Amino acid sequence: MRYGSIYLVVKDFDKSVSFYEKVLDMEVSAVNGKRFVMFNSNGLNLCIMNGYFDCEHKEQVITKGGYWEEYDNHKKIADSTNTHKVFINLGVENLKEEYVRIKESGIAADLTPIRYINVFSPYWYFTFMDPDGNPVEVTGEYIEE
Repeated sequence: MRYGSIYLVVKDFDKSVSFYEKVLDMEVSAVNGKRFVMFNSNGLNLCIMNGYFDCEHKEQVITKGGYWEEYDNHKKIADSTNTHKVFINLGVENLKEEYVRIKESGIAADLTPIRYINVFSPYWYFTFMDPDGNPVEVTGEYIEE
């Protein structure tokens, strides 16, 4: 088995794509219309899926193998309450510089200050929310002031 990608089913496709372009500081690597985009970072893929595309464009959707509500109803998934069980973790070389960039961009909801934790392995990080309430954690080198 090989790693393929992690994808987020989102409510506002354009807003989420723009958000991750800014956060990742990269352009989309692959596009499947207004349904799905991929950001490829050295073979690790983070993808954004439009939760409303399939129900709004039924004529473009061809399926085989049956319908499974819990996996195939992307609109319901996009509209469901986000429980924050999955964190998007991003690593940077200079945590302070990245914190300033994210803060000044104005795109990060509920931005925490830079924080420290040590449970078996110490690290510095800050956290914020994406447009759908998915937590994004950024870790990296930090010199305490």
